[in-house]
Amino acid sequence: MSQLASDTAMILAAGLGKRMRPLTASQPKPMVRVAGKPLIDHALDRLAEAGVARAVVNVHYLADALEAHVLARKVPQVTVSDERTLLLETGGGMARALPQLPDPFFALNADNIWLDGPKSAFYDLSRRWDPQAMDALLLVVPHARAVNFNGPGDFHMDPMGRLSRRRAGRIAPFIYTGIQLVSHRLLRDCPEGPFSTNILWNRAIAEGRLYGISFTGLWFEVGTPQMIRPTEEALAGG
Repeated sequence: MSQLASDTAMILAAGLGKRMRPLTASQPKPMVRVAGKPLIDHALDRLAEAGVARAVVNVHYLADALEAHVLARKVPQVTVSDERTLLLETGGGMARALPQLPDPFFALNADNIWLDGPKSAFYDLSRRWDPQAMDALLLVVPHARAVNFNGPGDFHMDPMGRLSRRRAGRIAPFIYTGIQLVSHRLLRDCPEGPFSTNILWNRAIAEGRLYGISFTGLWFEVGTPQMIRPTEEALAGG
């Protein structure tokens, strides 16, 4: 734990999983199985391996099944942030859970699958973290290390690690992996109700306080049913 900036992560697991239909007709997306286990277990297992002791998981769609599954875990210790009555989106979900989260905390999407480089993603984020300069530190990946990804990318990164948005009509060299290290400062004066983390990132970009580090491992886009088999084949090949 001494090597990590936080002992707690929030897993964003409340989405409707529309792109993963029909597999999500009867189960929440984090419960869709890839390489023999539910997507969310890939994320929870990585947290456990890195030494992250606690995870806060938000739930909304088919919440009972997901809640029962994650609360059965011993490591990391899981608590639930309940969004059954109102889906709060990524930013609103973090704001709702904030009383359960230390400063800073890791945040990651429930559908993340990755293979670490020489060190864990959480160690790399922790080693780079500078609370005086950063509101959030995003783990980003170059296109060559993003399996199944076909989009134009998300961010440009300057030599100091500061992030800026992809410019219109351009390809951005870095893709957001869905994993970040977040200061409570990022969520200050945030909107009520549902809102996207993008609102907070845009403010941090304007203030020069949104940073990134380039991931040294492999990251897998698993957003649709068609992406599952290539992901499983890549994982089986090591």
